[in-house]
Amino acid sequence: MTTTRYDRHMYALMNDRRTAAAHATTTRRRLAVTAHVALTAIGVGAWIGTVFGPGWGPALVVASALLPWVLLTGVLNGSTRGLLELRGRMLDERQLVERDRVRALAHRITLWLLVAAAIGAGAYSTLADAPLRAAVTPVLVGVLAAHWMMPLWVAALRVQDDPADDPADAS
Repeated sequence: MTTTRYDRHMYALMNDRRTAAAHATTTRRRLAVTAHVALTAIGVGAWIGTVFGPGWGPALVVASALLPWVLLTGVLNGSTRGLLELRGRMLDERQLVERDRVRALAHRITLWLLVAAAIGAGAYSTLADAPLRAAVTPVLVGVLAAHWMMPLWVAALRVQDDPADDPADAS
């Protein structure tokens, strides 16, 4: 299979080592994932508030969270070297296996998140004596966002640190 100019461009972008310092260590990747999860939750919550609530305040929150969210998404994609963004023909066999593992783990996590969301929506309906439809749409939007982002979060958390340069090899 031949690679296209797009494939080569994306491969170069995802493997650009100039940004490696942002995700070089496990601690930095965990921090980036935590910040990305928080920005995703803030953005989704504000979006739900914009759609289902009054006023423009939540829309401003969505707009202000978008740029840092996009930048952090780039950091996470760079940390995985494009594992989830590159086409399969650009990945080696080891990367294809890792991508399958990441997707399977993310799927299992999202399954349990869906179970918790269903129980939570039912409990809200019962305890608040509100119609179930009042909770379903916002819960579904939140779970959809988590389902969309979970593979990236899992992949970034599974990345191993690059081996440190051995000073003995330099001589």
